[in-house]
Amino acid sequence: MRKFLFNLAQGIMRRYRLYKYDDFTIAEYFRQQGAHIGVDCRLLIRELSSEPFLIRIGNHCTIAGDVALLTHDGGTWVFTEELPSLQGFGMIDIRDNCFIGYRSTILPDVQIGPNSIVAASAVVTKDVPPGTVVAGCPAKTICTLEEYRRKAIGVWERQRPDGYFADVRDGVHYSPALIQAYKHRDWNILRRHLERTLWKR
Repeated sequence: MRKFLFNLAQGIMRRYRLYKYDDFTIAEYFRQQGAHIGVDCRLLIRELSSEPFLIRIGNHCTIAGDVALLTHDGGTWVFTEELPSLQGFGMIDIRDNCFIGYRSTILPDVQIGPNSIVAASAVVTKDVPPGTVVAGCPAKTICTLEEYRRKAIGVWERQRPDGYFADVRDGVHYSPALIQAYKHRDWNILRRHLERTLWKR
């Protein structure tokens, strides 16, 4: 019973410590654990890995929710009776300006090149070249970042409502936190427009 209460108290204290952080300030908490994280990052996760000191995240990256960053080989457990100390570790290096999609998994010894996108639920088992979009299990290249950019712009030109981000100019640098604040501010404009246009199909 004592152990149960101790573990419960530890869990409550951990949640309390994390409560003061948001998606833009949680990087400071991870840095305290030894992770190397750049600036202007949006991190929707609240755990990095069991070895946060083996993770490097560049500038202007987004890590979506439920992303798993695995820095060790847990499969060595099956050999512990024979080789009790056997373990294996690897670094994860996410370079500048990357997006890591919801519920994706990055395995040890993987580098995500700059200006790349990992699609939701992808399982990345090997390095991702710069300027690439990968998807699937295992993740494979589906297009270049430039091809994705052209497609995304085309879709947005058809979907963007009047008045949305009206006071924001293309080509001007805005912090990720400010962009997120604008998205919250203009949410009802976007919602009404998408309900009106997309349900007509």
